[in-house]
Amino acid sequence: MSPKIMPHHLQQPLPKPPVKRPVTQNNAENSFQNMLASKIDEQQKLKISKHAEQRLMDRGIEVSGDVWNEIHSKVKEAKQKGVQDSLVLTNDAAFVVSAKNDTVITAMDREEAASQLFTNINGAIIINK
Repeated sequence: MSPKIMPHHLQQPLPKPPVKRPVTQNNAENSFQNMLASKIDEQQKLKISKHAEQRLMDRGIEVSGDVWNEIHSKVKEAKQKGVQDSLVLTNDAAFVVSAKNDTVITAMDREEAASQLFTNINGAIIINK
């Protein structure tokens, strides 16, 4: 046996080059930055509790997108001033909103709200829309 190293013993297969996937629209939409932005947007919107959602449906209360945006901005402003739970009155409805959790707790039409006593709130928001 000869101690020589034969050239065919030195050959090893070359590693495969890494596969570069082209950036497609799907990859761009699912990027971390886009996902993070969408989650932040979701967290900044008002949530509606199941109880409030059921009351809106039962009473046939419809609120336009403009009014929801106005409610959200006023609740955000109230939260910055230390309000935790507030009564929000619009022309057609009344809502009890947790500013602390950005959640609509309950909803009723204005006629029903006229004869109610609201407790455990520390702020009121009146929106004339």
